[in-house]
Amino acid sequence: MDTFKGIGASFTPFAKRTRQLLNERFGNVEDKTELPQEYLELEKRIDQLKATHLKLLNVTATYANESYDYQDLKESFVDLGKTISEKVTNLSSASSAAEAQAALTKPISKHPPKTLSHALARASLAGSELLGSQDHFGTALAKYSAAEERIGNARLAQDNQITSRFNSSMATTVNSHISFAMKARRAVQNARLTLDAAKYSAKIARPERQDAARVEVEQAEDAFVAAVEEATSVMKNVLDTPEPLRNLADMIAAQLVYHKEAYEILAELAPTIDQLQVESEAAYRASRGES
Repeated sequence: MDTFKGIGASFTPFAKRTRQLLNERFGNVEDKTELPQEYLELEKRIDQLKATHLKLLNVTATYANESYDYQDLKESFVDLGKTISEKVTNLSSASSAAEAQAALTKPISKHPPKTLSHALARASLAGSELLGSQDHFGTALAKYSAAEERIGNARLAQDNQITSRFNSSMATTVNSHISFAMKARRAVQNARLTLDAAKYSAKIARPERQDAARVEVEQAEDAFVAAVEEATSVMKNVLDTPEPLRNLADMIAAQLVYHKEAYEILAELAPTIDQLQVESEAAYRASRGES
């Protein structure tokens, strides 16, 4: 019997808060404890900070998708065919059930990166091999292929930095720091509902319950003030931290390294391609008997 009394007692505060919340929603409450304006402003800023993090992460999650700048379904189907073919080859060479199981679970060979730069490198290399090194265009394509391969690798390095540093840190802020602030805010909401429920109970209490009801109100007021102070401190800490700016600086640094490297690679390549173009045009004119 004592156990059930304990369970009933533990549900009483929840029941009172629920009743108070429903009364407020249906407009059956005349007086509602107001929260400090400073606290309300902090709540608004926390909501804005959370929304900002989520909007950015919704976009920067793209960096975890290797092929975000090159969506080629034909190449994907070819890769799928190669995967299946490789599995079949492994299975055909198996001489026992254990080897067959190992063939099924064996990791397939790593496919070429699916960035636009790597795709350009592959296409250019294939073209250079078809045309040969004696052809000016074939020679240029070989050099362009090597450059795009380096640019693609630099892009993958950038993506890895953004994913592992910016995305990871921003997600941690949302799931840890901001989440902690939201939890503190819920504690304030519960404390406020408990206080207003206690005030209502005191208002309708029978004479013999007046003193006890007054004590409940005082205790609820103390708990409410403590909850507001705690949530205020937590929200200020979240809003004052320089972590978001550090994260943004990390992402910009990764982008800067990538774009700088891409610029330098292309700047180094451009004069060589220009020279090959000059030689090609000269050879073309010579073949036509032009001076």
